Amino acid sequence: MRTYIGRQQAISAEDFAELALGTPLELWLGVEGETHEERAARLDAARDILADDPDLPDHLIRMAAQAIEEHPDLFDVIPLARPVRRRRPAAKGVAA
Repeated sequence: MRTYIGRQQAISAEDFAELALGTPLELWLGVEGETHEERAARLDAARDILADDPDLPDHLIRMAAQAIEEHPDLFDVIPLARPVRRRRPAAKGVAA
């Protein structure tokens, strides 16, 4: 099943979110290892976007709810199996 936002195909959940938002996810979530200055600039840009469209958060919540309803498989979480720790049997014997 293919999902399109406008004329762009969303291949992954990240693509879907980015196309729906109209901005890269990194703008909202940040990136690992960003400097204090980069973080400040990113948050400033995000504030400008929210100031331009004060209804954006409500619109995004509606889109997220619709995406979850239409594509619940995108959000399936599969718990990873924990490795079984094997205990070594205690050595039985006499210490020399």
